[in-house]
Amino acid sequence: MRPVTRLMRLEDELAVPPERAPADDDLLSHLLFALKHEGVDLAILAETLPHLPVESLAAALEASPNGIYLRRLAYLYESFVDLLPLEPSVKGRAVPLFDPERYVTGPAKRNSRWRVDFNGLGTLQYCAVVRRTPEIEALLREDVLAEARAFMASLPPGMLDRAIQWAYLSETQSSFEIERESPSPDKQRRFMQLLRKAHDGQPLDEGYLVALQNSVVSNPFDKAAAFRHEQNYLHNGLTGAIGVSYLPPPPELCESLMEALMGWANELPEVGGEAPAERVPALVAATVISFGFVFLHPFMDGNGRISRFLLHHILCRLGELPRGNLLPISIAMKRHEGDYLAALEAFSKPAREQWWVNWIDADHHDFRFEGSNSLYRYWDATQAVAFTLRMAREALRKDLKAETRYLACFDRVYRAIDARFDVRGSDLSRLVMMCLSHDGVLSKNRRKQFRYQVSEEVLDAIEAEAHKALEQDFAACCDSIL
Repeated sequence: MRPVTRLMRLEDELAVPPERAPADDDLLSHLLFALKHEGVDLAILAETLPHLPVESLAAALEASPNGIYLRRLAYLYESFVDLLPLEPSVKGRAVPLFDPERYVTGPAKRNSRWRVDFNGLGTLQYCAVVRRTPEIEALLREDVLAEARAFMASLPPGMLDRAIQWAYLSETQSSFEIERESPSPDKQRRFMQLLRKAHDGQPLDEGYLVALQNSVVSNPFDKAAAFRHEQNYLHNGLTGAIGVSYLPPPPELCESLMEALMGWANELPEVGGEAPAERVPALVAATVISFGFVFLHPFMDGNGRISRFLLHHILCRLGELPRGNLLPISIAMKRHEGDYLAALEAFSKPAREQWWVNWIDADHHDFRFEGSNSLYRYWDATQAVAFTLRMAREALRKDLKAETRYLACFDRVYRAIDARFDVRGSDLSRLVMMCLSHDGVLSKNRRKQFRYQVSEEVLDAIEAEAHKALEQDFAACCDSIL
């Protein structure tokens, strides 16, 4: 690589001129440089700060008591290590720990000693980071949830109920398909009932999540009574240690991190309960909680379905969707399973490398965690948030709106034909569905199938009405059935 004469941000690194680089043996300078130019990485800082000579940090604060990056470092040092042996003499305004121009942030909680506002997505016990990439900025500006509310409010009476019923069914089927499972009618019914409970607004706690787990798991031996007390893992089908694709945190750590995650979730303000500038965007909060839950994997089974339920639970609890309404995000997730897996693996692959695994026999392994607890305590949710924002937009525009348009077209064609001809209702419904599903055409085989029930004149009329309905825009199609 050629030398650089100024700081240059490359794809995965920062190029620094030699004269501006911190000295190799000056840890304090490295930390201050990283805070200024590379942002806040709590996982690295939590592991590095215990090695920082307290005298060097205290001396720097004595010399520059109002330094923004020094104050942030002092606040984190005292949070992760111990109180510094000096009394701050800070003057001036408070500073945020996370720069709101670089990160999606939450409500600020002030540390009065250093006048530093913790504004992360969580707490210092458990915190996710979402960088304001150009993609995320653009997706947040689109405000898909506001678009969804406006769309649902615009639907004619009765049509919204049918569209939402379809959304619940499709969300259920897609969530099971992601797990490579074909649910029985009873399991499907129970999961749909669970989705409707997302609007209950119940705070997250261990008892509530255990009840959810029991409702999505049918095998009585897999039903949980509490968060897990043994190590679980994900398997990729290969034999031996290489078959272990992900290990969540050990049980004791999992329990404490779940407490922190649930506590943050329960403190999130509803729409109207906080200044818009301080409120975490609902889809960002829902992603942090949903993906955070599945990374912690607090149960031996059922974690994936519960994690996707939590997306809806948080959106409903924050008041982003009217009661009973649903945005079927899992439909889009299923369609983009590769991207879903990539978002999960952005965390799970590095985490797997921190475990020593010895395969004993069959399903028996010996696990030893060789990493730091900070790995699970602090994580980068940027890729997961971008994925969820894209899926929410697609679920609205490509799925819910398309299904609603289909329903409007179906009603228009059905009523037009029913007013002109005497056709059995079940036959007419099937023919209209078939015709609309094939761009307004009834195939020769379909015509032959119904030749003894319906005349050619009726079949031609169905095609003609279907073409007219499909050619009209959605608003006109809705107006015609009012």
